[in-house]
Amino acid sequence: MVKGGVRAARKRRHARVRAKLKGTTDSPRLCVFRSLNHIYAQVIDDEQGHTLVTASTLDQEIKAGVNGKAKSARAGLVGALVAKRALDKGIKQVVFDRGGYKYHGRVKALAEAARQAGLKF
Repeated sequence: MVKGGVRAARKRRHARVRAKLKGTTDSPRLCVFRSLNHIYAQVIDDEQGHTLVTASTLDQEIKAGVNGKAKSARAGLVGALVAKRALDKGIKQVVFDRGGYKYHGRVKALAEAARQAGLKF
């Protein structure tokens, strides 16, 4: 068993990933958070300390399209939406922060959908 639990282990992994990644003004950080039912994505400029773009399964634009779909398909919709919003703000390149999660399943679906929509990682 992991000391401190599964959440504590994810926090440690996320801290390890964040020590190597930094979002700049030219290439902000695309950060992913996964809850049991939803997925959230933010594009963050770490130099300024500002969140530039957000998207989640709770957004009104995709909320109707999310019902009845698998979690990976929902994550794909969020990835496409965050990429669209980032491109509208002039952000073309990002650094992907998987948030301590494996690059698998929902996290991978979100990243691939964002790439398909035009973001460069």
